[in-house]
Amino acid sequence: MSGNEADSGYPGVGRVLVIIPTYNESENVRLIVPRVRKSTPQVDILIADDNSPDGTGAIADEMAAADPRIKVLHREGKQGLGAAYIAGFNWAHEHGYDAVVEMDADGSHAPEELPRLLDALRGADAVIGSRWVRGGKVINWPVRRLILSRGANFYTRVVMGMGVKDATGGYRAYRLPVLRKIDVDTVTSRGYSFQVELTHRTHRHGFRIVEVPITFAEREHGVSKMSGSIIKEALWKVTVWGAQSRRDSIRRMFKPGDRWP
Repeated sequence: MSGNEADSGYPGVGRVLVIIPTYNESENVRLIVPRVRKSTPQVDILIADDNSPDGTGAIADEMAAADPRIKVLHREGKQGLGAAYIAGFNWAHEHGYDAVVEMDADGSHAPEELPRLLDALRGADAVIGSRWVRGGKVINWPVRRLILSRGANFYTRVVMGMGVKDATGGYRAYRLPVLRKIDVDTVTSRGYSFQVELTHRTHRHGFRIVEVPITFAEREHGVSKMSGSIIKEALWKVTVWGAQSRRDSIRRMFKPGDRWP
């Protein structure tokens, strides 16, 4: 690929920034970044590091010094997944990108499947790499995690009335104007409910969401950030959003302009 081809971005999508939040991912960051560069050389990568004590930020700086397509955003401390992504979205907006991708640092989101997401983004506003549509699957998860994820997504679909099969999935691509329209800076979720809140807002604004199947693999290095408090936050917020959606639907039914004469 020539330099001009790489600079023009991903065909049909434009300039793409892959955001990889990190906190103590020194083992993984050296593995995931080269895989992204190899699979999709047209995209740039932003490592958003929350001042990792294990030196992840310094490793990211070394990688950025050797490759101009790798960028680093140093943050003051551990502030959660949602805050890291919002900072990355704003960075992308300030630097003129057309689309962003969310990707975990631990390898659970295969960079080799990134072209599939970006191809789908040509005809959509947002794309979710889905574990729970036909062709999607999960590798190396215990039964408890499988039940938790399937149950959480079923509950979200029923309570919130969205057709999305994997609203909690974190491997995603968005066109930048979508994130500005849904006012992403006001998103309050900080844990994994962040993904559900983005899905809810995108759906509520009428944007086209497409799901493409992915293979999700449990991390091999490092420690998962999943905790009981994260699950409780997600459960509570989905319930509140679902109640608000039902209330708004009822109000629309009884708006004077919608009544029959």
